[in-house]
Amino acid sequence: MRGIIINIQHYAVHDGPGIRTLVFFKGCTMNCAWCSNPESQSPGLQLRYIAYRCKLCLKCVSACTNTAVSLNDGHLGHSFDLCNDCESRTCIDNCSYDAVTLTGKDISSDELLGIISADISFYTNSGGGVTFSGGEPFAQPEFLVEILQKCKSHGIHTAVETCGWASEKAFREALPYTDLFLFDLKIINPESHIEFTGKPVDLILSNLAMLTSLKANIIIRVPLIPGITDSKENLEAIAKIMHQNQLKQIDLMPYHNLGEDKYQEHGMKYSLDQLKPGDSRQNIAVRDYFLAQGFICEIF
Repeated sequence: MRGIIINIQHYAVHDGPGIRTLVFFKGCTMNCAWCSNPESQSPGLQLRYIAYRCKLCLKCVSACTNTAVSLNDGHLGHSFDLCNDCESRTCIDNCSYDAVTLTGKDISSDELLGIISADISFYTNSGGGVTFSGGEPFAQPEFLVEILQKCKSHGIHTAVETCGWASEKAFREALPYTDLFLFDLKIINPESHIEFTGKPVDLILSNLAMLTSLKANIIIRVPLIPGITDSKENLEAIAKIMHQNQLKQIDLMPYHNLGEDKYQEHGMKYSLDQLKPGDSRQNIAVRDYFLAQGFICEIF
């Protein structure tokens, strides 16, 4: 089976125990307003134009087969819809400076297993393994389950980082081959959840309850988005859900805007461009709140 990924990172230490290999799946089941990996949202391959690399050699303009790229007032302009529908990719082939690239790689589960298993010695010595992230791994559920199965057959510890918005069937099929779920809880208020993620929260909470009832190993992850997810009401609601599901550990992921440039590079608009990273003192206060609630809590 084949899937589409956007990146593989080696020697990671913050996404599960030990030293880990991170595999980022392409495609997401939600559309979070603060997403720092916008290139992971679409399931398909995407053109990326990195302007600071461009030397205006104009080879891409002459190579373009559908007039999707043009020179305007000394700057290159791209019609990203046309670019992403293009199959020839001649602009990429003719760019000498890697200013025009393709986001996403089609890969087989066997190829991916080969890359992951090359790091087995690091897993063995550190108690690590592989973590599948995204995007959303469950946006490609069949591919996810297949690669999970293959990793487990090689004795590799597996973790899946998920937003929780997927079918119950998909979670049940992945569970026997998943040693750890890094499960996001973003916003508990139903209206706010739809406003900022595009999807209802009910399915996420029901999947969480199902996984805990089946004794899955779960660590909750909360993105701390100033003024959106870090309110007293939202944090209290998350703590209540964790108590209800007898969960013990929560990771806090402070907001950063390091992914803003990637929106423009992929022809996308960032809706929270005025939002600034939160105060570190506030992040510590949130951590202390969860510690006082009896949870293991770290800031990443």
